[in-house]
Amino acid sequence: MTKSFTALFFVLFTGFQIFGQNNFASRLADSSATLTKQQVIYDPAYFSLSYPNGDVPADKGVCTDVVIRAYRKMGIDLQKEVHEDMKAHFSEYPKLWKLTKPDRNIDHRRVPNLMKFFSKFGTVKPITLNAKDYQPGDIVCWRLAGGLTHIGIVSKKKSSDGTRYLIVHNIGAGQVFEDCLFDFKIIGHYQYGK
Repeated sequence: MTKSFTALFFVLFTGFQIFGQNNFASRLADSSATLTKQQVIYDPAYFSLSYPNGDVPADKGVCTDVVIRAYRKMGIDLQKEVHEDMKAHFSEYPKLWKLTKPDRNIDHRRVPNLMKFFSKFGTVKPITLNAKDYQPGDIVCWRLAGGLTHIGIVSKKKSSDGTRYLIVHNIGAGQVFEDCLFDFKIIGHYQYGK
């Protein structure tokens, strides 16, 4: 009897965890979709931000701001989360900007820092060329020409041929849906939620 109860508990607990993660991811995809209704111009300028919950002006942003704003709508402040982890574990984060300490105004707005954060606290998912492996609410990172990095959120909206989900991102045309999953080299694939 005890073994049966333990097995049943494990199945139910695991099922609820999976449902909870999938439910969060689905809501994150919805959250990112709402961002496409806002008029935003691509602006990579450095801004001094309030803390916590600081944001660049609402009509400006870059790719990371799409992710930050989608999570903020879900009650997660990536500015605070990334800053606190970088304060405690600065040596674990990329040294691409020659900084000697964290900067709460910009650290969360850098793709390599978000990749490190998501790999520490989220689920690292496989990088494949199979569109079915990329589900709504997943975070995808790419390497662009010239070594630049990019990030976006997998949406619930399908491509015109129905074979893959569109990405919500900002690569220069504002916060938009775009069929670009395999347009660039994928260097990160994550799921993160609390």
